[in-house]
Amino acid sequence: MSATGLTALSSSVPVRPASLPCPAASLTAFRIMCDHYVEVKVQLEQMKSLGEDAEKQGVDTEQVPVSSVSPDPSSITLAGRDASNTSITCKHRGKSHSKSGKDDKNLCGKHISGVSVSTHVGKNLNRLEHEQTLHIKGTGRILQGKSETNGNYVTIHPSKNIQETRREDGYNLARKRKPVTVDSSKAKTSLEALKLSIKQLKWKEFPLGRRTACDIYWHGVSFHDNEHIVSGQVNKFPGMIEMLRKINLSRAVRTMQELFPEEYDFYPRSWILPEEFQQFSTQICMVKENDATVNPTFIVKPDGGSQGDGIYLIRDPSDLKLMAGSQAKQAVVQEYIQKPLLVDKLKFDIRLYVLIKSLEPLEIYIAKEGLTRFCTEPYQEPCQKNLSHVFMHLTNYSLNVHSGNFVHSDSQNTGSKRTLSSVLYRLAAKGVDIKKVWSDIIALVIKTVIAVVPELKVYYQADIPPGKPGPTCFQILGFDILLMKNLKPVLLEVNSNPSMRIEHEQEVAPGVFGYVPSPVDEEVKVGVIRDTLRLMDPRHRKPSISSQLRAGGFEHGEAIPVEGETRERNPDEGGALPSLCLKPVYPKYTKQFNYLRLAERIAALFIRFLGVKGNMRLGPTAFRTFIRTCKLSNSNFTMASVDILYIDITRRWSGAVPDSREAGMGLQAFVEAFFYLAGRRFKSLVLREQVVSLLELCEAQLEAQLGIEDRRSLSCSRALPRAIKTQTLSLNPLLSSPAPLRRAASQDYRLHQRLNPRTLRANVEN
Repeated sequence: MSATGLTALSSSVPVRPASLPCPAASLTAFRIMCDHYVEVKVQLEQMKSLGEDAEKQGVDTEQVPVSSVSPDPSSITLAGRDASNTSITCKHRGKSHSKSGKDDKNLCGKHISGVSVSTHVGKNLNRLEHEQTLHIKGTGRILQGKSETNGNYVTIHPSKNIQETRREDGYNLARKRKPVTVDSSKAKTSLEALKLSIKQLKWKEFPLGRRTACDIYWHGVSFHDNEHIVSGQVNKFPGMIEMLRKINLSRAVRTMQELFPEEYDFYPRSWILPEEFQQFSTQICMVKENDATVNPTFIVKPDGGSQGDGIYLIRDPSDLKLMAGSQAKQAVVQEYIQKPLLVDKLKFDIRLYVLIKSLEPLEIYIAKEGLTRFCTEPYQEPCQKNLSHVFMHLTNYSLNVHSGNFVHSDSQNTGSKRTLSSVLYRLAAKGVDIKKVWSDIIALVIKTVIAVVPELKVYYQADIPPGKPGPTCFQILGFDILLMKNLKPVLLEVNSNPSMRIEHEQEVAPGVFGYVPSPVDEEVKVGVIRDTLRLMDPRHRKPSISSQLRAGGFEHGEAIPVEGETRERNPDEGGALPSLCLKPVYPKYTKQFNYLRLAERIAALFIRFLGVKGNMRLGPTAFRTFIRTCKLSNSNFTMASVDILYIDITRRWSGAVPDSREAGMGLQAFVEAFFYLAGRRFKSLVLREQVVSLLELCEAQLEAQLGIEDRRSLSCSRALPRAIKTQTLSLNPLLSSPAPLRRAASQDYRLHQRLNPRTLRANVEN
């Protein structure tokens, strides 16, 4: 610029204070900055080429020193970032606005040889902090720095990976989310433990319910405590109460005993009354005739009884009380365990809490801590004189609490109710292999759940059909387990509504009874409820099935590790809560127990041919469709024979289940028919191999038919307009976009894939 121009420029600006730079100084600074930006551009181009060469050669380019970009020596640090642009951030501080500052900003806003500079003005205008970011296109890196007021150096700090930053942002956002809401209006006796759990989790409770939907609904009795839930999670499965009645549980276990007699020997031999009374009487008479010294004892349990109500011991079938007024009593009679393990000369049982988190996929958790309930009278083997001594033979808390010998204790190691760990420590001190005991208990729990899951799935699809809005379910069960003298665990029963009361009834004054806190109950039950809620927290992302299956598993026949070799993931990000007291056991040990899930595959066939949503029974037409589809009829087994088989089995089961919801063939009747068909078709094999072979045949036929239907629908859709084609494809459940419909329609196929018949056959041969 000429001297005249400079004179004109100086005359066109107002007089500035002495402390501010003159126009000539501003122009000089402008030229210097232009030179420096050119230098920066050249240096960055060099760094880009060096970085590309280094990446090709596998060299780490995390930090690369570069020369100064200011008149004085300074340093620049290059930091790697997964970004598409690279930026240099500079900050200029000044006390007031100047034209040179405006020129600088204008310059920074221009594109200089492929370099774009953007300016971000801070909120504090008094400080005039102008943050300038230089974007270098195509480098994939970012440079950040700050120009101090003295102009001596620019420091460019390494920036974080974008994905890492987003994860941190998501984590901070999650911490600011609204608390989980819990509807406790139907909690009943578990209310106090639930309140303490919600308080520890810092969630929000609605004790009177809520008009809008809650995240979790806690019911005290059954799934149907609240009939108007269309979303969220409920702590009860539909049908669980019915499935865990004494008779239904015995039938489910008996089915598994037919297939796997050695695996299900933990359940005492049982007879269902009154329908099997004659069979029971005949077998007992035969035993006594063969050996006159044998005089077994049996325990009778009412089908719908609880808390020890109606339980009694007998030694002869004639002592059975079959009638209640004019109606026959529904009950189960079982072999009595005459040699239980004793502690302090007292018989005891174990109450173990088990969480079924999901049915599909099956997820089971077992509480690491449980309760032991002791009898209040020293044990003696049953004889005719002591059969009526309930305080000696029955471990039910609700019975023994009325005994004068019952001891309420604040200690976990003494009293008539103690923690399971305290008893196991005493046994370990005597040389008992506690790991083996725990391993056997875990196996018992998993096998029992596998036995009841098929019927539960039928109830579930009836109450929450695929495609219908509804909640997801989970449930805490109470397993009552008895240890025999040889330390073998025996299943007594499973409670669908285990008591979660953390108080016990006690005489607080002469003749006055009230509820006082029970430290032992609170220690165990609050932890179970709290950690169940933590596992069901809707804010936590559910891991995929494949990752769960990759997490562990043991081959059939291997021992199950029972100690905490691997620490379970704590779902509480804050870390303020203790580690989970619930141990995942399935699908963790899926490889060891997957071969047992044959009845579940039969249930998948049953559900597939039910047809009508909400139906639980198979009609004659649906049964004939099943036979035709799977091609099970032939010249020796005509459709007329199929009808006779259906009528015969259905008539017999309708008499055995008088309170059934509807007419038709239920799952247990279908299982009997399936066993008959398998035995008829594969006569030379044992029952288990017969069932496996028939399952493979039916599943192969269904898959072939499904492939034909898919090809037909695809060929038809090619000839249709686009709009009609979309509607046609959506009719195919496997291609439908809603996830629940797709999951439900492919349930049989996925189940077949997870339970590979080849694996099952190998396990059978082993």
